[in-house]
Amino acid sequence: MKATGIVRRIDELGRVVIPKEIRRTLRIKEGDPLEIFTDRDELMLKKYSPIATIERFSEATARSLNDLSGKLAVICDTDGVLHAYGDGKRELDGKNLSDEMDRILKERRSYVANAAEGGDILPLTAAREEGVTAQVIVPIVSGGDCLGAVAVLSKEEGAKLDQNIVNLARLTADILANQFD
Repeated sequence: MKATGIVRRIDELGRVVIPKEIRRTLRIKEGDPLEIFTDRDELMLKKYSPIATIERFSEATARSLNDLSGKLAVICDTDGVLHAYGDGKRELDGKNLSDEMDRILKERRSYVANAAEGGDILPLTAAREEGVTAQVIVPIVSGGDCLGAVAVLSKEEGAKLDQNIVNLARLTADILANQFD
């Protein structure tokens, strides 16, 4: 644990304010759920990720999506990439999402782009991965809440992701969302 030197008092209702600098650093936004842990005399807050609670299932789902599509398959929560399988996995694993991905998740709408057809390829992560020529991004929505997204990416020159890949990504997002119903 890292000491910040910031001290806050608890108010009469038991609330404490998390400083803006810490919220910004940890990408905690208004309305985000937090998990509360205790360990002896320590209180820990952790940003809650429903997708991370089914880690083995979501990891196996990403692997299956890669096997079926032959493309780079990505499962992310609302903060970052949880699992990636396929060519380019290393540059995505564990990275924070880009502002463009945040917008897609907020809008809860799928995004399909093929550079060969003039589509705008959006970066998945803040690190802005290189060489992606086609992408499908499908938000994972359960109970009206966006929990993350499923993405299929191609780095093949002139690649076009057809309707079968789009349907496969949608099915994968639906399967993950149904784990929370």
